[in-house]
Amino acid sequence: MECDLASTRVLVTGAGGFIGSHLVEALVKSGAQVTCMTHYNALGSIGNIGFLPDDIRQRITIAAGNVEDGDFVQRIVEGQDLVFHLAALIAIPYSYVAPRSYLRTNIEGTLNVLEAARRTGIKRVVHTSTSEVYGTALRTPIDEDHPLQGQSPYSASKLSADKIAESYYRSFETPVVTVRPFNTFGPRQSARAFIPTIISQALARDVIQLGSLTPQRDMTFVSDTVSGFLKAATTPGLEGETINLGTGSTFSIGDFATRILALMGMDKPIVHDSARDRPSKSEVMKLVSDNSKAARLMNWRPVVELDDGLRETIDFVSNNLHLYKPQEYAV
Repeated sequence: MECDLASTRVLVTGAGGFIGSHLVEALVKSGAQVTCMTHYNALGSIGNIGFLPDDIRQRITIAAGNVEDGDFVQRIVEGQDLVFHLAALIAIPYSYVAPRSYLRTNIEGTLNVLEAARRTGIKRVVHTSTSEVYGTALRTPIDEDHPLQGQSPYSASKLSADKIAESYYRSFETPVVTVRPFNTFGPRQSARAFIPTIISQALARDVIQLGSLTPQRDMTFVSDTVSGFLKAATTPGLEGETINLGTGSTFSIGDFATRILALMGMDKPIVHDSARDRPSKSEVMKLVSDNSKAARLMNWRPVVELDDGLRETIDFVSNNLHLYKPQEYAV
């Protein structure tokens, strides 16, 4: 990964998450001085940071707190050069259950990060969006000018956070770059995502039960997504831009399930479980990225082949099956 972050003071919010932990690992290897903001909890869990090698963990600083607390965010942003903002509630099914919590974390939390960056003179904020803000594709491939559609409370909260980021750039010249990953997969991802769900069920059950099998997704391996984050942080002149990170290819959920089972050497029935469906008008039926802007502005392209990434993910889930509950639906 090309980046020039040696000795740069970097804060990663949401560092204990799936993408966040991989980003932290890459940043430390690049020579950055990394502070990891993790969500405070009574158990003292640091999430996926616990999977990092000891030599990486010894070189990071952990700050446990809550992105919804503006005073806390202000204190940990102070003295940083660069902020990667990934902290968010991301589970779409739970956003139907507790939508207000998504507004507080995803919108107000982003506001707190941007305001702290504005006050402290951060060199750049890399803000994390999601392809879910596009909703079901009205045209394909989806470029950054595609209309935004709030088809779930989650996507509405992220759409709003993106607009707050845009407003801070336009109003205060806060140096923010928004990266918009399409679906990311890889080791350490939880069962809230469909690929680990398929793998863990294949390892533990006779039947694979999934929600709707027809939605199509553009899946990027996590190391490629992280590479995009690093380029968004280090490429000159990107302030105010929103940039897609995706492969430009799409397959249905059912296709992924069949592909994964083949890679695992298994032949098990794949059945539709309606209890896992989104509300009909909320389901996003097709996501496929136009990643030409990332290629043009950042010289970024995904390099990991789909099956290679799936094999790495299968290996991780197989070696950590105790982390998953394949008999249950992870909301």
